[in-house]
Amino acid sequence: MSDQPAASKEEKYGEQEIAVAVLTTFPNPKPEREYTVTITLPEYTCKCPFSGYPDFATIEIAYVPAALIVELKSIKLYINGFRDRYISHEAGVNQILDDFVAACQPRRITVRGDFNPRGNVHTVVEASQP
Repeated sequence: MSDQPAASKEEKYGEQEIAVAVLTTFPNPKPEREYTVTITLPEYTCKCPFSGYPDFATIEIAYVPAALIVELKSIKLYINGFRDRYISHEAGVNQILDDFVAACQPRRITVRGDFNPRGNVHTVVEASQP
Protein backbone atom coordinates (compact mmCIF):
# COMPACT_ATOMS: atom_id res chain seq x y z
CA MET A 1 0.00 0.00 0.00
CA SER A 2 1.12 3.52 -0.73
CA ASP A 3 1.03 6.45 1.66
CA GLN A 4 0.19 8.69 -1.30
CA PRO A 5 -3.40 9.93 -1.59
CA ALA A 6 -5.34 8.71 -4.61
CA ALA A 7 -5.22 11.07 -7.58
CA SER A 8 -8.36 13.09 -7.99
CA LYS A 9 -9.81 14.25 -11.28
CA GLU A 10 -10.86 17.41 -9.49
CA GLU A 11 -8.89 20.49 -10.56
CA LYS A 12 -6.37 21.50 -7.90
CA TYR A 13 -6.20 25.06 -6.55
CA GLY A 14 -2.89 25.73 -8.34
CA GLU A 15 -4.38 24.62 -11.65
CA GLN A 16 -7.33 26.92 -11.03
CA GLU A 17 -5.01 29.89 -10.35
CA ILE A 18 -2.99 29.14 -13.51
CA ALA A 19 -6.15 28.86 -15.63
CA VAL A 20 -7.26 32.41 -14.75
CA ALA A 21 -3.81 34.03 -14.53
CA VAL A 22 -3.36 37.53 -15.93
CA LEU A 23 -0.33 39.78 -15.76
CA THR A 24 -1.07 42.07 -12.82
CA THR A 25 0.72 45.41 -12.53
CA PHE A 26 1.39 48.04 -9.92
CA PRO A 27 2.73 51.62 -10.16
CA ASN A 28 6.45 52.06 -10.73
CA PRO A 29 7.87 53.57 -7.52
CA LYS A 30 10.49 55.54 -9.51
CA PRO A 31 9.02 56.32 -12.95
CA GLU A 32 11.40 59.25 -13.40
CA ARG A 33 14.44 56.92 -13.16
CA GLU A 34 15.53 54.51 -15.87
CA TYR A 35 16.43 51.11 -14.41
CA THR A 36 16.26 47.50 -15.55
CA VAL A 37 14.22 44.72 -13.98
CA THR A 38 15.37 41.19 -14.87
CA ILE A 39 13.13 38.20 -14.15
CA THR A 40 14.42 34.65 -14.63
CA LEU A 41 11.93 31.80 -14.91
CA PRO A 42 13.87 28.51 -15.02
CA GLU A 43 10.88 26.15 -15.17
CA TYR A 44 9.10 27.14 -18.41
CA THR A 45 7.50 24.20 -20.17
CA CYS A 46 5.35 23.79 -23.25
CA LYS A 47 4.69 21.10 -25.86
CA CYS A 48 6.11 20.89 -29.36
CA PRO A 49 3.25 21.61 -31.78
CA PHE A 50 4.61 18.99 -34.20
CA SER A 51 5.60 16.04 -32.01
CA GLY A 52 3.81 16.72 -28.74
CA TYR A 53 7.08 16.18 -26.87
CA PRO A 54 7.65 18.45 -23.89
CA ASP A 55 10.02 21.39 -24.22
CA PHE A 56 11.80 22.94 -21.25
CA ALA A 57 13.44 26.35 -21.09
CA THR A 58 14.67 29.17 -18.95
CA ILE A 59 12.86 32.38 -19.83
CA GLU A 60 14.56 35.67 -19.00
CA ILE A 61 12.65 38.93 -19.19
CA ALA A 62 14.67 42.14 -18.93
CA TYR A 63 12.72 45.37 -19.11
CA VAL A 64 13.00 49.05 -18.36
CA PRO A 65 9.68 49.98 -16.74
CA ALA A 66 7.70 53.08 -17.57
CA ALA A 67 4.61 53.72 -15.43
CA LEU A 68 3.92 50.09 -14.42
CA ILE A 69 5.72 47.05 -12.99
CA VAL A 70 4.52 43.45 -13.47
CA GLU A 71 3.85 41.68 -10.18
CA LEU A 72 6.03 38.57 -9.79
CA LYS A 73 3.41 36.04 -8.69
CA SER A 74 1.30 36.92 -11.71
CA ILE A 75 4.22 36.32 -14.12
CA LYS A 76 4.88 32.97 -12.42
CA LEU A 77 1.27 31.85 -12.88
CA TYR A 78 1.13 33.26 -16.43
CA ILE A 79 4.29 31.35 -17.45
CA ASN A 80 2.92 28.14 -15.92
CA GLY A 81 -0.04 28.49 -18.28
CA PHE A 82 2.21 27.44 -21.19
CA ARG A 83 2.73 23.98 -19.66
CA ASP A 84 0.04 22.19 -21.70
CA ARG A 85 0.10 24.47 -24.75
CA TYR A 86 1.30 23.25 -28.12
CA ILE A 87 3.50 26.18 -29.15
CA SER A 88 6.82 26.59 -30.94
CA HIS A 89 9.84 28.12 -29.24
CA GLU A 90 9.58 31.19 -31.46
CA ALA A 91 5.84 31.65 -30.97
CA GLY A 92 6.13 31.20 -27.20
CA VAL A 93 8.85 33.82 -26.72
CA ASN A 94 7.03 36.30 -28.97
CA GLN A 95 3.71 35.68 -27.16
CA ILE A 96 5.36 36.39 -23.81
CA LEU A 97 6.82 39.61 -25.23
CA ASP A 98 3.46 40.73 -26.67
CA ASP A 99 1.53 39.97 -23.48
CA PHE A 100 4.13 41.68 -21.27
CA VAL A 101 4.10 44.81 -23.46
CA ALA A 102 0.28 44.86 -23.42
CA ALA A 103 0.27 44.63 -19.62
CA CYS A 104 2.82 47.30 -18.69
CA GLN A 105 4.08 49.20 -21.78
CA PRO A 106 7.78 49.16 -20.77
CA ARG A 107 10.29 51.60 -22.24
CA ARG A 108 12.31 48.64 -23.52
CA ILE A 109 12.06 44.87 -23.16
CA THR A 110 13.90 41.74 -24.23
CA VAL A 111 12.53 38.23 -23.72
CA ARG A 112 15.03 35.38 -24.08
CA GLY A 113 14.09 31.70 -24.18
CA ASP A 114 17.00 29.31 -23.64
CA PHE A 115 15.53 25.90 -24.51
CA ASN A 116 17.05 22.68 -23.21
CA PRO A 117 18.62 20.55 -25.94
CA ARG A 118 16.36 17.92 -27.43
CA GLY A 119 17.53 15.57 -30.17
CA ASN A 120 20.98 17.22 -30.18
CA VAL A 121 19.49 20.65 -30.92
CA HIS A 122 19.84 23.63 -28.56
CA THR A 123 17.69 26.67 -29.34
CA VAL A 124 17.84 30.21 -27.98
CA VAL A 125 15.12 32.64 -29.08
CA GLU A 126 15.37 36.34 -28.24
CA ALA A 127 12.77 38.98 -29.05
CA SER A 128 12.98 42.68 -28.22
CA GLN A 129 10.93 45.80 -28.44
CA PRO A 130 12.29 49.32 -27.99
